[in-house]
Amino acid sequence: MENSNSSMWFLPTTFILVGIPGLETKHIWISVPFCLMYIIIFLGNGTILHVIRTDASLHQPMYLFLAMLALAEVGVSASTLPTVLGIFLFDISEITFEACLLQMFFIHSFSIMESAVLLAMSVDRFVAIYSPLHYTAILTLPRIFSTGAVIGLKSVILMAPLPILLQRLPFCGHNALSHSYCLHPNLIHLPCGDISINNIYGLFIVTSTFGLDSLLIVVSYGLILHTVLGIATGEGKKKALNTCGSHVCAVLAYYVPMIGLSMVHRFAHHVSPLLQTTMANAYLFFPPVINPIVYSIRTKEIRRGILRMLSEKRLRV
Repeated sequence: MENSNSSMWFLPTTFILVGIPGLETKHIWISVPFCLMYIIIFLGNGTILHVIRTDASLHQPMYLFLAMLALAEVGVSASTLPTVLGIFLFDISEITFEACLLQMFFIHSFSIMESAVLLAMSVDRFVAIYSPLHYTAILTLPRIFSTGAVIGLKSVILMAPLPILLQRLPFCGHNALSHSYCLHPNLIHLPCGDISINNIYGLFIVTSTFGLDSLLIVVSYGLILHTVLGIATGEGKKKALNTCGSHVCAVLAYYVPMIGLSMVHRFAHHVSPLLQTTMANAYLFFPPVINPIVYSIRTKEIRRGILRMLSEKRLRV
């Protein structure tokens, strides 16, 4: 009996990725907006990284954290690019089991980094508003780089067990995924064995990273608001709040699609596959597309750096 049961399950050699459910015949047209999004992501975030790296006046805590955010967003997008463009441009819908686990690891690791950097940026804004005279003394360059290293290390350590836990589960012929890339909430529905450990550990990751980060961000902005209300002049209040505008947009762009996708995966099992795919795409693509645009428009130092870079290139030409 034991041999009979074991012969019914296996580790799949490949997974089947679905592009946009119901629109398989229109993949070549769907590839156009995806290609445009990737161009905006890599060009926009790459420009911000280049400006911050080359402009010494931007080697300050706020902009160094922004550079970390841009790196995390580039990492998420680069992780999805091979399968997304493979499906829509070349009709390649298969991915090996190992490559799928690797993609899942990188997508979620960079997402965890992105959330942690948003928290670090909220702390940065609180320190800048609460204690501006001690800002550079508190947020020194070694502390900022140490924070970045801890964020990266924490993300890798937290995500490392998930591929191992998935490899130990039995798969009984189910290997079709509902997205253009491998996400853990999607993969966890395919095994036919006991997934309680995977669910518990996945919930632990979500609560200890996204849940805790979002809670601390709310606390940070509560303290920021309390500090701003104590500023005597209306002009001072407006100036202080303006420094947080871009970061608030980044937080909303990240957490709103993520919460929506989590709700769909956990509670709306019978919703349209098209809605699930749309929510997953919004979660992964909206923040890295919108954030470079927001920071380029709302942050005058970044805007000046971009204009300076373009003028220097024009002069060289």
